[in-house]
Amino acid sequence: MTDIIHLLPDSIANQIAAGEVIQRPASVVKELVENSLDAGARQIRIVLKDAGRTLIQVIDDGKGMSPADAQMAFERHATSKIKSVDDLFALHTRGFRGEALASIAAIAQVELKTRRPEDEMGTWLKIAATKVESQEPIACGVGTTISVKNIFFNVPARRKFLKSNETERRNIFTEIERIALVNPDIEFIVIENDLQTLHLPPANLRQRIVQMQGKNINQQLIEINEDTTLAKIHGYISTPQYARKGRANQFFFVNNRYIRHPFFHKAVMTAYEPLISASESPNYFIYFEVEPDTIDVNIHPTKTEVKFENERALWQILMVTVKESLGKHNAIPSIDFDTADAPEIPIFDPSKSPAMPKVNINPNYNPFQSSYGSGGRVAKPLLDWEELYRGFEKEGRESPVSPDSETPLFPENSLQEPDSQLVSPKHYQYKQKYILTSVKSGLMIIDQHRSHLRILFERFLSLIRGRKGVSQRMLFPERIELTPSEASSLSEIKEEMEALGFELSDLGNNSFAIQGIPSELHHVDAVALVRSMIEENMDGGGNAMEQLQERLALTMANFTAIPAGKPLSEEEMSQMVNQLFACQSPNSTPDGKAIITVISEEEIESKLK
Repeated sequence: MTDIIHLLPDSIANQIAAGEVIQRPASVVKELVENSLDAGARQIRIVLKDAGRTLIQVIDDGKGMSPADAQMAFERHATSKIKSVDDLFALHTRGFRGEALASIAAIAQVELKTRRPEDEMGTWLKIAATKVESQEPIACGVGTTISVKNIFFNVPARRKFLKSNETERRNIFTEIERIALVNPDIEFIVIENDLQTLHLPPANLRQRIVQMQGKNINQQLIEINEDTTLAKIHGYISTPQYARKGRANQFFFVNNRYIRHPFFHKAVMTAYEPLISASESPNYFIYFEVEPDTIDVNIHPTKTEVKFENERALWQILMVTVKESLGKHNAIPSIDFDTADAPEIPIFDPSKSPAMPKVNINPNYNPFQSSYGSGGRVAKPLLDWEELYRGFEKEGRESPVSPDSETPLFPENSLQEPDSQLVSPKHYQYKQKYILTSVKSGLMIIDQHRSHLRILFERFLSLIRGRKGVSQRMLFPERIELTPSEASSLSEIKEEMEALGFELSDLGNNSFAIQGIPSELHHVDAVALVRSMIEENMDGGGNAMEQLQERLALTMANFTAIPAGKPLSEEEMSQMVNQLFACQSPNSTPDGKAIITVISEEEIESKLK
């Protein structure tokens, strides 16, 4: 019987390793840029074509490599950072496993040009699918230029699963953003399809945050700074009034490496707890500096998950640091005793007994006959009840109006009317949250917010798919500033938003003008709505067009549906119930939550025995 276990060829082993390290074009950009930083580069240029599918080129002015090092760099587990096991626990650099270049060369066509300052000539190396095709001297500048062409050209199954160009572009900018935020003194330039789309000149940390997030963030930043024996914590957090209900800009970095850490996120949210609602999130950019031997960054192939030796102690330090900074910058309300309107408090005199308080009343006052003012008797105005009631009947037939505004609760033509009255015409509102109505089988309870959510979802989805959205031009267009990754996300959904009735114009530098909104919307915060749709798309990822349309419709519905706690008139409740039962799926919301429940007559009778 022959043996069945054998060693894999290097080419196949490298492709398997590439699956862990190189998942998409953004992974290539991350690994190459980190290598440039480790080489001491002060300027890094990133050239992209077709969102990295056709070309990813990284050009740096770092220290370069010798001819021997240039070829050795593409061998598996080749690294300049580790010489012994102890070095694993004293790492200050980013790439250290020696897998990145070997993995990239296994699934793409790679060209490398590099030269050290002390060399007269550089090295030009060509590799495809781990095979060195050529190596020769070349005249080039100091530093390294590496070009990765046709990613996954030899692994068609992997290439097939790449997302749209807009999605892959957004992922690339997400990686660039994380790297740029920990290297504010480095200049970054991004060129896409021969057009420069991002330029980040050297800056300090606060300026780099503003460069990446837009100038509006500058006014909300609060500096944090704490130096302890366990760690140095510094960075910026946002004031509570700028907390957002959707995705916030939240970053943790340890020793200049981006990490995800839900445990530390909870520490930040604990500090904000008394200041913002549970559904809101603050922006934060928090940097840890710890001894390398107290963390393990090697627990995940992408090195974004980190294990800390003193995690619980750091949790407490972080929470207190954030809370203290909020207090120092008056984010936490304080009592001011030096106000001009404060009442004068008399000095206590023990020789005098306090006088009994007196209440002045007028025994002759009769509210049904007359009223008294400061000048004596004043005739009470007569109320013309018929005049006061006049017009109520007419108003009742008009579009229902919410009690605290003049905005129609259900916009005109927002939904189709049902063919017939499907339920009993009498409805009751319970705790301004549920609609109760009698049906043959018992008592029906309808969640008013979820009901309106379902109605609006089907309406907006119909508009998107039918391309029937009507735009309402804004008298004063509103400007929205986005990060590069958010701008990429907007380009993914722009066509579908226009189908709803949005009008957006590109102002350049990741800024857009909102010139029109769907005519169904009234008095909405257009900037917040657009940002919410972008954030939902970023959270949902690049899915099929049908899923994208449903996600946008649900975001719009969530943003505009009436909330729990909204008083409704009998006509509003009747209209909502009829429109709900005209929906295709009236029993549940698009995300699967129940809208309707029925308490049977038997249940009611059993509880009253």
